[in-house]
Amino acid sequence: MTIRVLIVDDQALIRTGIATLLSRKADIEVVGQAGNGREALDLVASLDPDVVLMDVMMPVMDGVEATRKLAERGPRPAVIMLTTFHDDERVLQSIAAGARGYLLKDVDHRVLADSIRTVAGGGALIHPQITAQLLPRLARLASTSATTSSSPSDVASILTPRERDILRLLAQGYTNQEIGEQLALSVGTVKNHLSVIFAKLAVRDRTQAALWAREHLL
Repeated sequence: MTIRVLIVDDQALIRTGIATLLSRKADIEVVGQAGNGREALDLVASLDPDVVLMDVMMPVMDGVEATRKLAERGPRPAVIMLTTFHDDERVLQSIAAGARGYLLKDVDHRVLADSIRTVAGGGALIHPQITAQLLPRLARLASTSATTSSSPSDVASILTPRERDILRLLAQGYTNQEIGEQLALSVGTVKNHLSVIFAKLAVRDRTQAALWAREHLL
């Protein structure tokens, strides 16, 4: 199956460069390009892409707002934020808006292609460098929530059904390969899911994630 991709960036040179790299992938087709979020909304309606590569900062309508409006329409297309920004707030805003991935523009083209395949298949991912940067911020948020009205079920609700399945298997001691075999996922996709789970739960590794799952009866 060919994955249909829409590239959204206000810099034509960047759009063209990404399109050229992706054109070399047999299973990926760039079906259109847009220069801002408003154009993206129109093109999504007419082109029906599977994945949108969305810049964060753009004129007319930025990527976060465009992603939010796309999410209101339905689960398709999956959005990957592709940006030069490491800003914590932008990352959190993008995730809250419904983005399924957040990558830096200097990512290798092979990683970008694999990321497109991951989100097209229902997965999610965050650039490892951004995940590491987010952990302290998320830990503070989790600590604040714990002292107010949040409950374990509130926290668990931010995980998708697929992420909860992976977390349950991790807590039972399964390896990434075994989790993939149980859920018909590649090892790379499992790793991507785990990076997102770690970020959402504000934990640093699979041991802390497993302990969290056991404590909260997942």
